Amino acid sequence: MDRPDWSVVRSMIGDLQRARQNLGETQRRILEIRGTASSKDRLIKVVVGPRGQLIDLELDPRVFRNPDSKTLAAAIMETVREAVEDSQRQSRDLRDELLPKDLRTLAETRGPGGPDLLTIQDSELGDKKDA
Repeated sequence: MDRPDWSVVRSMIGDLQRARQNLGETQRRILEIRGTASSKDRLIKVVVGPRGQLIDLELDPRVFRNPDSKTLAAAIMETVREAVEDSQRQSRDLRDELLPKDLRTLAETRGPGGPDLLTIQDSELGDKKDA
């Protein structure tokens, strides 16, 4: 069995320690994430928070010129989805900035939502035991 590259392990531990030291700043940055989107006709503007919660909704008065509630609701929902996607992209960018490269790569291979860092198996990071 091949021995692990301990320099990689030490580098990852150093990266995680730096991330832990900056945890307060990181939490502040996460809470400040705002996803925004405007409808194609620019009559609807939506702002959502880091978890996709609606923070602001602006409707241009011109949306009421054509009183079609189903079309308006569909346009609002589409704009909210776009704002949530923007918020999620910002969250991924922040995660990518803070996570060590090896964990980032693992997050990308595990698909949408990234890794559950609590359930990553040792085998996914390489065998850490001395053989």
